[in-house]
Amino acid sequence: MAGKAIKTVTVRGVTIGEGTPKVVAPLTGASPEQLRSQVDALLDVRPDVAEWRVDHFAPLTDTAAVTATARELTDRLKGMPLLFTCRTRGEGGRADVDDEAYGELNAAVARSGHVDLVDVEYRRRSDVVARIVETAHEHGVPVVASHHDFFGTPDRDEIVARLREMQEVGADICKIAVMPHSAADVLTLLDATRVMREEYADRPLITMAMGGLGLVSRLAGRVFGSAATFGMVGTASAPGQIDVAELRSVLEVLDRAV
Repeated sequence: MAGKAIKTVTVRGVTIGEGTPKVVAPLTGASPEQLRSQVDALLDVRPDVAEWRVDHFAPLTDTAAVTATARELTDRLKGMPLLFTCRTRGEGGRADVDDEAYGELNAAVARSGHVDLVDVEYRRRSDVVARIVETAHEHGVPVVASHHDFFGTPDRDEIVARLREMQEVGADICKIAVMPHSAADVLTLLDATRVMREEYADRPLITMAMGGLGLVSRLAGRVFGSAATFGMVGTASAPGQIDVAELRSVLEVLDRAV
Protein backbone atom coordinates (compact mmCIF):
# COMPACT_ATOMS: atom_id res chain seq x y z
CA MET A 1 0.00 0.00 0.00
CA ALA A 2 1.20 3.49 -0.84
CA GLY A 3 1.83 5.90 2.00
CA LYS A 4 4.42 7.14 4.44
CA ALA A 5 6.89 4.75 6.02
CA ILE A 6 5.33 3.10 9.06
CA LYS A 7 7.14 2.68 12.34
CA THR A 8 6.00 -0.80 13.30
CA VAL A 9 5.39 -2.02 16.85
CA THR A 10 6.90 -5.34 17.93
CA VAL A 11 5.92 -7.11 21.14
CA ARG A 12 7.08 -10.63 21.99
CA GLY A 13 8.00 -11.25 18.38
CA VAL A 14 4.67 -10.06 16.95
CA THR A 15 5.08 -7.08 14.61
CA ILE A 16 2.03 -4.85 14.20
CA GLY A 17 2.06 -2.75 11.05
CA GLU A 18 3.77 -5.30 8.84
CA GLY A 19 2.35 -8.11 6.74
CA THR A 20 -1.02 -9.72 7.40
CA PRO A 21 -3.21 -7.87 9.93
CA LYS A 22 -2.70 -9.27 13.39
CA VAL A 23 -5.65 -11.00 15.07
CA VAL A 24 -6.56 -9.82 18.57
CA ALA A 25 -8.94 -11.80 20.79
CA PRO A 26 -10.48 -10.65 24.08
CA LEU A 27 -10.39 -12.08 27.59
CA THR A 28 -13.55 -10.98 29.41
CA GLY A 29 -13.69 -13.11 32.55
CA ALA A 30 -15.08 -11.58 35.74
CA SER A 31 -12.80 -13.70 37.94
CA PRO A 32 -9.33 -15.24 37.78
CA GLU A 33 -10.95 -18.65 37.33
CA GLN A 34 -12.96 -17.53 34.29
CA LEU A 35 -9.89 -15.84 32.84
CA ARG A 36 -7.83 -19.02 33.18
CA SER A 37 -10.47 -20.96 31.25
CA GLN A 38 -10.54 -18.31 28.53
CA VAL A 39 -6.75 -18.33 28.24
CA ASP A 40 -6.82 -22.09 27.69
CA ALA A 41 -9.33 -21.59 24.87
CA LEU A 42 -7.19 -18.86 23.30
CA LEU A 43 -4.12 -21.05 23.37
CA ASP A 44 -5.97 -23.65 21.31
CA VAL A 45 -6.41 -21.23 18.38
CA ARG A 46 -3.41 -18.90 18.95
CA PRO A 47 -4.51 -15.38 18.00
CA ASP A 48 -1.59 -13.01 17.63
CA VAL A 49 -2.50 -10.87 20.67
CA ALA A 50 -4.74 -11.37 23.70
CA GLU A 51 -6.68 -8.34 24.94
CA TRP A 52 -7.58 -8.32 28.62
CA ARG A 53 -10.81 -6.35 28.91
CA VAL A 54 -10.31 -5.57 32.56
CA ASP A 55 -13.60 -3.65 32.71
CA HIS A 56 -15.30 -7.07 32.94
CA PHE A 57 -13.14 -8.02 35.94
CA ALA A 58 -14.98 -7.90 39.28
CA PRO A 59 -12.03 -6.57 41.39
CA LEU A 60 -11.48 -3.72 38.89
CA THR A 61 -10.88 -1.10 41.58
CA ASP A 62 -8.31 -3.24 43.41
CA THR A 63 -5.09 -2.26 41.65
CA ALA A 64 -3.05 -4.92 43.45
CA ALA A 65 -5.47 -7.64 42.33
CA VAL A 66 -5.41 -6.31 38.77
CA THR A 67 -1.62 -6.24 38.51
CA ALA A 68 -1.32 -9.69 40.12
CA THR A 69 -3.83 -11.08 37.64
CA ALA A 70 -2.00 -9.40 34.76
CA ARG A 71 1.14 -11.20 35.84
CA GLU A 72 -0.68 -14.55 35.98
CA LEU A 73 -2.23 -13.99 32.55
CA THR A 74 1.13 -13.13 31.00
CA ASP A 75 2.63 -16.29 32.46
CA ARG A 76 -0.26 -18.47 31.25
CA LEU A 77 -0.28 -16.97 27.75
CA LYS A 78 3.11 -18.59 27.08
CA GLY A 79 4.61 -15.78 25.03
CA MET A 80 1.44 -14.39 23.47
CA PRO A 81 1.42 -10.58 23.89
CA LEU A 82 -1.14 -9.10 26.29
CA LEU A 83 -2.97 -5.83 25.56
CA PHE A 84 -4.48 -4.22 28.68
CA THR A 85 -7.78 -2.43 28.08
CA CYS A 86 -10.05 -0.71 30.57
CA ARG A 87 -13.03 0.20 28.39
CA THR A 88 -15.32 2.75 30.02
CA ARG A 89 -19.09 3.05 29.69
CA GLY A 90 -18.85 6.09 27.47
CA GLU A 91 -16.99 4.01 24.89
CA GLY A 92 -19.06 0.84 25.09
CA GLY A 93 -17.37 -0.86 28.05
CA ARG A 94 -18.36 -1.60 31.62
CA ALA A 95 -15.95 0.49 33.69
CA ASP A 96 -17.54 3.39 35.55
CA VAL A 97 -14.46 5.27 36.75
CA ASP A 98 -13.45 8.92 36.79
CA ASP A 99 -10.42 10.26 34.94
CA GLU A 100 -8.11 10.10 37.96
CA ALA A 101 -8.94 6.48 38.76
CA TYR A 102 -8.64 5.57 35.08
CA GLY A 103 -5.22 7.18 34.88
CA GLU A 104 -3.94 5.62 38.08
CA LEU A 105 -5.00 2.12 37.07
CA ASN A 106 -3.47 2.28 33.60
CA ALA A 107 -0.25 3.86 34.85
CA ALA A 108 0.11 1.26 37.61
CA VAL A 109 -0.33 -1.61 35.16
CA ALA A 110 2.14 -0.05 32.72
CA ARG A 111 4.68 0.26 35.55
CA SER A 112 4.12 -3.33 36.64
CA GLY A 113 5.86 -4.86 33.64
CA HIS A 114 3.11 -7.49 33.33
CA VAL A 115 1.47 -6.26 30.12
CA ASP A 116 2.86 -5.72 26.63
CA LEU A 117 0.59 -2.92 25.41
CA VAL A 118 -1.90 -0.58 27.05
CA ASP A 119 -5.04 0.88 25.49
CA VAL A 120 -5.76 4.54 26.28
CA GLU A 121 -9.04 6.26 25.46
CA TYR A 122 -7.51 9.39 24.01
CA ARG A 123 -10.52 11.60 24.76
CA ARG A 124 -10.11 11.23 28.50
CA ARG A 125 -8.76 14.33 30.25
CA SER A 126 -5.65 15.47 28.39
CA ASP A 127 -3.30 15.52 31.38
CA VAL A 128 -4.41 12.01 32.36
CA VAL A 129 -3.79 10.72 28.84
CA ALA A 130 -0.37 12.39 28.77
CA ARG A 131 0.55 10.84 32.12
CA ILE A 132 -0.42 7.34 31.00
CA VAL A 133 1.47 7.68 27.71
CA GLU A 134 4.58 9.01 29.46
CA THR A 135 4.51 6.30 32.13
CA ALA A 136 3.97 3.54 29.58
CA HIS A 137 6.83 4.74 27.41
CA GLU A 138 9.15 5.09 30.40
CA HIS A 139 8.57 1.37 31.04
CA GLY A 140 8.81 0.26 27.42
CA VAL A 141 5.08 -0.36 26.95
CA PRO A 142 3.59 0.73 23.60
CA VAL A 143 0.31 2.65 23.72
CA VAL A 144 -2.79 2.01 21.64
CA ALA A 145 -4.80 5.25 21.57
CA SER A 146 -8.45 4.46 20.95
CA HIS A 147 -11.85 5.98 20.33
CA HIS A 148 -15.18 4.16 19.97
CA ASP A 149 -18.27 5.85 18.56
CA PHE A 150 -21.28 3.64 19.29
CA PHE A 151 -23.78 6.17 17.95
CA GLY A 152 -22.75 6.62 14.36
CA THR A 153 -20.04 7.24 11.80
CA PRO A 154 -18.42 10.68 11.57
CA ASP A 155 -17.57 11.99 8.13
CA ARG A 156 -14.29 11.03 6.53
CA ASP A 157 -12.40 14.15 7.47
CA GLU A 158 -13.47 13.90 11.11
CA ILE A 159 -12.31 10.28 11.35
CA VAL A 160 -8.96 11.29 9.85
CA ALA A 161 -8.72 14.22 12.27
CA ARG A 162 -9.29 11.97 15.28
CA LEU A 163 -6.63 9.52 14.11
CA ARG A 164 -4.18 12.39 13.62
CA GLU A 165 -4.93 13.61 17.15
CA MET A 166 -3.98 10.16 18.44
CA GLN A 167 -0.62 10.47 16.73
CA GLU A 168 -0.15 13.87 18.31
CA VAL A 169 -0.67 12.56 21.86
CA GLY A 170 2.18 10.10 21.28
CA ALA A 171 0.34 6.84 20.68
CA ASP A 172 2.28 4.03 19.04
CA ILE A 173 -0.88 2.60 17.43
CA CYS A 174 -4.04 4.55 16.57
CA LYS A 175 -7.40 2.80 16.78
CA ILE A 176 -10.92 3.95 15.92
CA ALA A 177 -14.21 2.05 15.79
CA VAL A 178 -17.50 3.47 14.52
CA MET A 179 -21.10 2.30 14.29
CA PRO A 180 -22.41 2.24 10.72
CA HIS A 181 -26.09 2.70 9.87
CA SER A 182 -25.67 2.15 6.15
CA ALA A 183 -23.30 0.69 3.60
CA ALA A 184 -22.19 4.26 2.90
CA ASP A 185 -21.02 4.57 6.50
CA VAL A 186 -18.82 1.50 6.09
CA LEU A 187 -17.33 2.99 2.95
CA THR A 188 -16.69 6.24 4.83
CA LEU A 189 -14.70 4.38 7.50
CA LEU A 190 -12.69 2.45 4.92
CA ASP A 191 -11.94 5.55 2.84
CA ALA A 192 -10.89 7.47 5.96
CA THR A 193 -8.50 4.62 6.73
CA ARG A 194 -7.07 4.84 3.22
CA VAL A 195 -6.60 8.61 3.40
CA MET A 196 -4.97 8.42 6.83
CA ARG A 197 -2.61 5.67 5.76
CA GLU A 198 -1.65 7.26 2.45
CA GLU A 199 -1.32 10.88 3.57
CA TYR A 200 -0.68 11.15 7.31
CA ALA A 201 0.06 7.94 9.20
CA ASP A 202 3.60 7.18 10.34
CA ARG A 203 2.53 4.41 12.73
CA PRO A 204 0.07 1.48 12.59
CA LEU A 205 -3.68 2.07 12.36
CA ILE A 206 -6.50 -0.15 13.52
CA THR A 207 -9.93 0.77 12.19
CA MET A 208 -13.28 -0.96 12.05
CA ALA A 209 -16.98 -0.47 11.54
CA MET A 210 -18.88 -2.39 14.19
CA GLY A 211 -21.91 -4.65 13.95
CA GLY A 212 -22.89 -7.06 11.21
CA LEU A 213 -23.01 -4.27 8.65
CA GLY A 214 -19.38 -3.43 9.35
CA LEU A 215 -18.04 -6.98 9.24
CA VAL A 216 -16.37 -6.40 5.89
CA SER A 217 -14.11 -3.80 7.54
CA ARG A 218 -12.81 -6.43 9.97
CA LEU A 219 -12.07 -8.79 7.10
CA ALA A 220 -10.67 -6.46 4.43
CA GLY A 221 -9.09 -3.71 6.51
CA ARG A 222 -5.63 -4.53 5.24
CA VAL A 223 -6.55 -3.36 1.74
CA PHE A 224 -7.22 0.12 3.15
CA GLY A 225 -4.44 0.27 5.76
CA SER A 226 -5.66 -1.34 8.98
CA ALA A 227 -2.94 -3.32 10.75
CA ALA A 228 -5.01 -5.51 13.08
CA THR A 229 -8.49 -6.88 13.56
CA PHE A 230 -10.46 -8.23 16.50
CA GLY A 231 -12.03 -11.68 16.65
CA MET A 232 -13.49 -13.78 19.42
CA VAL A 233 -13.02 -17.13 21.09
CA GLY A 234 -16.37 -17.92 22.66
CA THR A 235 -17.36 -14.44 23.86
CA ALA A 236 -17.34 -11.23 21.84
CA SER A 237 -16.25 -7.96 23.40
CA ALA A 238 -17.77 -5.73 20.70
CA PRO A 239 -20.58 -6.08 18.13
CA GLY A 240 -19.54 -7.68 14.88
CA GLN A 241 -16.64 -9.83 16.07
CA ILE A 242 -16.44 -13.30 14.53
CA ASP A 243 -14.65 -16.47 15.53
CA VAL A 244 -10.85 -16.22 15.39
CA ALA A 245 -10.46 -19.35 13.27
CA GLU A 246 -12.96 -18.08 10.67
CA LEU A 247 -11.38 -14.65 10.70
CA ARG A 248 -7.91 -16.01 10.16
CA SER A 249 -9.01 -18.17 7.22
CA VAL A 250 -10.40 -15.10 5.43
CA LEU A 251 -7.27 -13.08 6.16
CA GLU A 252 -5.16 -15.85 4.66
CA VAL A 253 -7.22 -15.75 1.44
CA LEU A 254 -6.79 -11.98 1.21
CA ASP A 255 -3.11 -12.28 2.01
CA ARG A 256 -2.57 -14.53 -1.00
CA ALA A 257 -4.49 -12.11 -3.21
CA VAL A 258 -2.67 -8.92 -2.27
